Amino acid sequence: QVQLVESGGRLVQAGGSLRLSCAASARTFGMYAMAWFRQAPGKEREFVVAITREGTSTNLVDSVKGRFTIARDATKNTVYLQMTSLKPEDTGVYTCAAGPGAYTDLRNYAAWGQGTQVTVSS
Repeated sequence: QVQLVESGGRLVQAGGSLRLSCAASARTFGMYAMAWFRQAPGKEREFVVAITREGTSTNLVDSVKGRFTIARDATKNTVYLQMTSLKPEDTGVYTCAAGPGAYTDLRNYAAWGQGTQVTVSS
């Protein structure tokens, strides 16, 4: 079972940029599709973006299209989430997950990290 650890979350001003990292402990990192989810206080966790085993990204959340980019580095067993033009609405706990495919439903993911806090001030 792959173990995931997120990092990079911090307080950022609106319009700024931030890069989150998700480090995987498993040497079989390339066998997993990866995804990023986020959850604001008092709200349900929502899907943000996913990436396939082959490195093809899928961004199905309209609110972040054109601003967020996902990438993976197989040599470092790490997935990144590059965020630009941040808005206060982007505030929340960002969590990475691993699963058999790049699906939007969180039930498809078996391994989860603990999350990293992103706060965007106006």
